[in-house]
Amino acid sequence: MQHRDYLSEFDAALENERYPLVQQWIKSEHRLAFFAQLRAQRPVLQTPQCTLVANYVDVADMLQLPKTFTVDLYKPKMGVTATDAGYLMAHDDDALHYREKSIMQGLLNRDDLPAIRQQVAKNAASILHKAKGEIEFVNQYCRMVPMLLVQQYFGLDGSDEQDLIRWSYWNQYDAFHNQPIDLLSDRDHDLIISEHAKVSEELVAYIAVLMARKVVSVRLLGLLQLVLKLPAILLYRLFGMTMKPKRDNMVVRMVKSTFASDVDFSLVRVGVNAGGLLIGAIETTSQAVAQTVQFFLQRPELLQQAKNLARENDVAGFDAMVWEALRFVPISPDIFRKTAADYDIGLGTFYQTRIKKGTIVRLLTQSAMFDSFAYQKPDIFNPQRDVNHNFVFGYGPHQCLGKYVGIELIPEMVKQVLLLENLQSKGDICYVNQQFFPDRPGPFPEKYQLHWQVS
Repeated sequence: MQHRDYLSEFDAALENERYPLVQQWIKSEHRLAFFAQLRAQRPVLQTPQCTLVANYVDVADMLQLPKTFTVDLYKPKMGVTATDAGYLMAHDDDALHYREKSIMQGLLNRDDLPAIRQQVAKNAASILHKAKGEIEFVNQYCRMVPMLLVQQYFGLDGSDEQDLIRWSYWNQYDAFHNQPIDLLSDRDHDLIISEHAKVSEELVAYIAVLMARKVVSVRLLGLLQLVLKLPAILLYRLFGMTMKPKRDNMVVRMVKSTFASDVDFSLVRVGVNAGGLLIGAIETTSQAVAQTVQFFLQRPELLQQAKNLARENDVAGFDAMVWEALRFVPISPDIFRKTAADYDIGLGTFYQTRIKKGTIVRLLTQSAMFDSFAYQKPDIFNPQRDVNHNFVFGYGPHQCLGKYVGIELIPEMVKQVLLLENLQSKGDICYVNQQFFPDRPGPFPEKYQLHWQVS
């Protein structure tokens, strides 16, 4: 079988046609073949719009250099202005990023993970039970389960379910899929910005009310609860019972926590970070779960292996299959950065290249996960691989804040679905948003019809 020579096609194309070709190949189902040729022949591919980096060593290196390969392209999307610090993710290794990510990681207590997984399993099973054998998987399950977690564990309650989903959707779309490298039409580019602006106004208004409610309930009603707690304890002891500890949630935990003024984590910053929890949770989880389920349904032998592990409640074995599947169908095949200073990549190698200041780089994380430097026989599905070489949650200082929540959330959602009897799909995932972009596929799963046998 003759392999396609992508680089010959690239070199033969007119300069203004080269990057559109690259974008087409990355979006295609054959992108792994393109990535393989890059790693072998041209690990650094320069185009008029951006530079692509394909090897594991270089991708990992560059993701650990936030002052050189920056998230500056995030800044206008994440509220950073001359007078507003915006969200921590739009900062590179500065005081705000270090401080707020550290605080949030501490508040996202990993001791909560078993309870989170139990709650996810309960919510997922309930949705599937009510579906009675057929479901539009993306909107009724993949987005709904993380949305419920946002309400229950993150504490963004008192909100409309669809509002939470919309707020996550348009923030994700504008920040990560409406950049110069996406080659969108002016109409689509402007529409995404407009929708993002609308939902941002709604989200800011909601967060303001949420913070006010939580401050009242935590700080004022908390005093009343403290007064009543001692009599309640005495009554429980009188009847030989034990008081169950009341579970809090992330927003309550954030409001309860008191920091010295010099720490600079005010109630305003609490609100900004509460919004960040929402934005990062729903759409990314939805995409990961939908694509993983489709991956297994398209491979009956692997599906049966996963089902067996799920039935045996082999959590580690099942989860490993999910992470290996996401190596083949990741949320995104790359991470983009903007170069703040000239940088020489691949020193001493045949592909040594100087990347100029101001260049947008596409770090091909999926290509890196198929590099033989990271994994032996990378083209083979092998759930025994070391997940530390997996870029599903990013890498380096900007690795996903909610990584450990996602480690429980995503596999448990997949598990509950694969346990269904005679699970089948009616076609493949549809990526077309019929309401806003009916003429082209978008970055997110929009519809996926599943059905199964109800006993």
